[in-house]
Amino acid sequence: MRSFLGLLGRDMAVDLGTANTLVYVRDRGIVLDEPSVVAVNTRTGKIVAVGSEAKQMIGRTPGHIVAIRPLADGVIADLDVAEQMLRYFIRKAHHRRYMTQPRLVVAVPRGITAVEQRAVKEAGYQAGARRVYIIEEPMAAAIGVGLPVNEASGSMVVDIGGGTTEVAVISLGGIVTARSLRVGGDELDQAIIAHVKKEHSLLLGARTAEEVKIAIGTACPPHEEQAFPISGRDLVTGLPKTVDISSSEIHEAIEEPVGMIVDSVQATLDECPPELAGDLVKNGITLTGGGALLDGLDRRLAEATRMPIKVAENPLASVALGSGRVVEDFDRLQGVLVPEPRH
Repeated sequence: MRSFLGLLGRDMAVDLGTANTLVYVRDRGIVLDEPSVVAVNTRTGKIVAVGSEAKQMIGRTPGHIVAIRPLADGVIADLDVAEQMLRYFIRKAHHRRYMTQPRLVVAVPRGITAVEQRAVKEAGYQAGARRVYIIEEPMAAAIGVGLPVNEASGSMVVDIGGGTTEVAVISLGGIVTARSLRVGGDELDQAIIAHVKKEHSLLLGARTAEEVKIAIGTACPPHEEQAFPISGRDLVTGLPKTVDISSSEIHEAIEEPVGMIVDSVQATLDECPPELAGDLVKNGITLTGGGALLDGLDRRLAEATRMPIKVAENPLASVALGSGRVVEDFDRLQGVLVPEPRH
């Protein structure tokens, strides 16, 4: 029996993120973490590169090669490309081409529609899975950071990804109240690009904006001023130019999307049943996802909610680890999966 299952392939979990895709294989852990980017040759329609290799090409390709991110705001924007990307990652994680047919658990944002869920499942089946299950990202993140999701006490998780922010209160294996906001790390990058264009007449690439955010981005007014050199194209002369940008300037630039994230956390707390609100005061709120690494965000949320805020130990991998725990302990945890729609 064991050898037959080996032939079928190990069960897998996929965190299909707007920015990165992570693949977890049963008994092996996270085996792949690559950018959700595909480079396509528009003349032939063929895929040139996927993942890290494709990300290197963004903004650097000739006209007929386009780097596509098949997920936008946490949902599949280009089904064909997403399918091929998923198939590539599953095969790469499995190291074999045929007869893999694993069971697949895919983490998706809570706010996606039934049509989008079907698209994700279809991509999984086309990629060679024998069964595809869906788990909502906030639930996967909560399991991944070790919150007691099946207990009768409230846990709150804020998962800030590349395209979405998921805020959820979880109790007894289900989501009690939640918000899904299509604002995430990408929105912060776009805010930086818009600010630099307006204030410095400089056109920045998305990768440079992300570097600036990581280096000097902050959700609270900075204690000490830092400067960071940025290079882009001068909109007046059309020539390359470098300017120094300050941390307080970046704080100001990202204030609006950060404020939206804080508001959605407060709005979710307002909808929380009183008994669970008491648990949350004791247990606090856990931040996860790449956005949890933004400097000062925990302080900003602590001031706004007057509650203890914890940043997950491995925020970038929480959703993949939680989905992977479901794969490892399927019988005990399958109740947290999104039920199959009744036909």
